[in-house]
Amino acid sequence: MNQIWDPLRRKNVALTPEEQVRQWFIGVLRDSFKVPLHMMGSEVSFEFGNKPYRADIVVFSRSGSPLAVVECKRPEVKIDESVVRQAMRYNAVLDVKFIFLTNGNNTYLYVREGETFVPLSSVPTFEEMLCRQ
Repeated sequence: MNQIWDPLRRKNVALTPEEQVRQWFIGVLRDSFKVPLHMMGSEVSFEFGNKPYRADIVVFSRSGSPLAVVECKRPEVKIDESVVRQAMRYNAVLDVKFIFLTNGNNTYLYVREGETFVPLSSVPTFEEMLCRQ
């Protein structure tokens, strides 16, 4: 099976369609959002209702608290209400300010304002995300 280097886990991982999207978005976070690699984690484990989950990518603040969660899907998977609900379940535990959803073809960016998440019209840099924390 083909493999791809994951700079966050610092190892080669199986090159699945979802993994390819995850690695692409790690590059987007690094290059467009200016998130330092050491401020991201991939396949971050946590529990919700005594059930284990893994977030595809978590961006951390300088204090180490989760700042953003990214849910990655294979390119043929539509970003629909079920993907939004999945990200919201993750947020119930992680309590992030930003949620990003992507399948590599479509990417949706949201920021929490009060108790709801609203679409972002532009890509925030890491520093801008920290300022909105």
